[in-house]
Amino acid sequence: MLDLLAVDERPVGDLVQALGLSQPSVSKHLRVLRQVGLVRARRQGRRILYRTNAGAIKPLYEWAGTFERFWSQQLSRIKQRAESNPRESRGNP
Repeated sequence: MLDLLAVDERPVGDLVQALGLSQPSVSKHLRVLRQVGLVRARRQGRRILYRTNAGAIKPLYEWAGTFERFWSQQLSRIKQRAESNPRESRGNP
């Protein structure tokens, strides 16, 4: 949902169609995302258009980066172990 809203403003109906979810489900998700500040809304006539709030997502991105570094290190260790003794990593004595 955030990916779709990052590209352009969209009304609920567009999100329902793009995601294949029910309208109440999409509206509920949007309400939560608005409450935490990750999505902004503006009224255009009778429609409400939603868009990702990129500024609010930046701290999330940075926080997730901490875990990305952790997993990269873990994967490097696994690769080193597998390459250091290929016979043992395949289960051969």
